[in-house]
Amino acid sequence: MSRESILKAVKANKPETLSLPDIDLSVFDEDINLIERFKENIEFVGGRLLELDGLATLDEEIKTLYPEAKKIVSCMKESALGTVPVSKETDPHTLEDIDLTIIKGNFAVAENGAVWVSEDDMVVRALPFITNDLILVVPKNAVNLHMHQIFDAISERERTFGTFISGPSKTADIEQCLVVGAHGAISLTVVLF
Repeated sequence: MSRESILKAVKANKPETLSLPDIDLSVFDEDINLIERFKENIEFVGGRLLELDGLATLDEEIKTLYPEAKKIVSCMKESALGTVPVSKETDPHTLEDIDLTIIKGNFAVAENGAVWVSEDDMVVRALPFITNDLILVVPKNAVNLHMHQIFDAISERERTFGTFISGPSKTADIEQCLVVGAHGAISLTVVLF
């Protein structure tokens, strides 16, 4: 069959669009401490949570946690620790030896310890995955109970790249040998302020 006849057949047999089901999100509501649940889940997946009263001591706390970090990318104006400047034009290949990256997270999910990070806040898409250690800084009022709430919030954004990050990168083979940092950061610290 020619390409045109294949495409014509596909178009002729296209199923009707189904509308999304209506979900009563109130069935997921729980009366819990969102910060505590988020902390439990971020630690469960191998991350760590640091709570601050504001960002005034952010750099001091980061230096305490990562005293050996030399090549640091800060994608936040609130942190002056950046030693490696990045921009949208930065070649990701030049970032292969970054020790630490600090990025603003937009939302946190209590049910699974995930943080939503948009492309605008990570500057270079490879940063959260190529760095040795990753810090995501999220406002406490951006912690939501479940993914449905986050999907509602991010559906309103301009369609650019974004990702959920939950814990450091890890993988395990069939012999159950766990490797942390296999495809991304070796450690993840979420700072709530």
